[in-house]
Amino acid sequence: MSLTRRQFTAALAGVGLAPSCVLAQSGVESEFDLLLAAVSGQPDHAFAALTAIRERGKPDLASGLIMAMRYSRLPENYFAETLAAITGAKAGSTWFDWMVWQENNPQIVPHQSSLIALKRDIYLRIDPNFRVFLNPEHLNRDRIKIRLEEVTWGGVRKDGIPSLDNPKLIRAAKADYMRDDDLVFGVSINGDTRAYPLRIMGWHEMFNEVIGGVPVALAYCTLCGSGILFETKIKRRRKPLVFGSSGFLYRSNKLMFDRATHSLWNQFTGKPVSGKLVNSGIELQQRPVVITSWANWQRDNPDTRILSLRTGHRRDYGSGVVYNDYFASDDLMFPTAVDQRRHRQKDFVFGIREFGGAKAWPLKSFRKKKVINDKMQGKPLVLIGDAATRTVRAYERGNETFSGSATAVKSKDGTIWLITEDALVTTDGRSLPRVAGHIAYWFAWNGYLGAQSALYRG
Repeated sequence: MSLTRRQFTAALAGVGLAPSCVLAQSGVESEFDLLLAAVSGQPDHAFAALTAIRERGKPDLASGLIMAMRYSRLPENYFAETLAAITGAKAGSTWFDWMVWQENNPQIVPHQSSLIALKRDIYLRIDPNFRVFLNPEHLNRDRIKIRLEEVTWGGVRKDGIPSLDNPKLIRAAKADYMRDDDLVFGVSINGDTRAYPLRIMGWHEMFNEVIGGVPVALAYCTLCGSGILFETKIKRRRKPLVFGSSGFLYRSNKLMFDRATHSLWNQFTGKPVSGKLVNSGIELQQRPVVITSWANWQRDNPDTRILSLRTGHRRDYGSGVVYNDYFASDDLMFPTAVDQRRHRQKDFVFGIREFGGAKAWPLKSFRKKKVINDKMQGKPLVLIGDAATRTVRAYERGNETFSGSATAVKSKDGTIWLITEDALVTTDGRSLPRVAGHIAYWFAWNGYLGAQSALYRG
């Protein structure tokens, strides 16, 4: 259904009111009032507000309309027609369509005060606890490090996805709930080796731990398929940061927050994007983490401990339960623009951000070739992977060139190198250090690092 100007006027005439009369009666005095009338007013007020926005004719209210489109009881196409009229664009008829259009059109500068006011009004109705993230001073365009118009609600309240803070661990022999093919996040720091099943972490998306004496947090964004292990002890801060899930998203990626300042952080980059820590120069440092099967992790790390089912929360931690439909689908749950010329949006890649650059290796590259000798930013690397279990580890390789399988490698001179979580090592004491990286869906890696990242094409 297409809504024309004539149909707008007819709709208003049907309730016996002209736009100016309706708006005057509803106390509309500003751009914010217009947007609020469109999203939360009675149908006649909403029609009048949309008509007034069309007649105003400026695209700076597009971002507010797109947000209103999601929460209004009016059909989406009413908003789509208004958006088309004020922008000259034909992006589509749904909120999803217009969110993607908005991402692709950063030259459209929002009406700042009305957008901030609308975000605060709607989000504080959803959860008053969101207030700690919505200080207007931190949302100003010259302060926030991401586009406010693209910050959207992920469907849960603050801490609605509860983090696991120093959770209970058990010995591997007691983990009778695990299947051999269940995937785990494997972490080993200073000999302290632990496994965190994805079937549990999908419900929590964050843990805060001290592993091997090092304070760390695993930030797992189920929507973008990435679990990234960050060090949380920051220079010039006495205590390590402790993180949680805010309930907000940016380009289908979770925005996490630290509990000390309630600054919002980009889970993918490890940088604060809104709040007190913006412009602090802080960037969380990555630590190596691997996804692999429980059978493989336990085989290689017999002394490992593993997350207990006794998390303090009631969830269905069964295999293949959490986000099963999303993981099985090629579609995204939330809108973001995706370049699919080279890879499909939910193809997995292994990405490294190190040595002053970034590079991604498609996971399918490891289907036939388990060992890849490559380099990034001039640094020689070897990557050892298994596409079936989503497993990739990367190491510096110096002057060596390796061959072998996902479980054993050798250099050109025939020397066998042992694959460990810290380094590649030989019996005569030589070692090559591990390089931190992580798995992610292509849409997330390309969406955040596209032009900045190299891509393996072997």
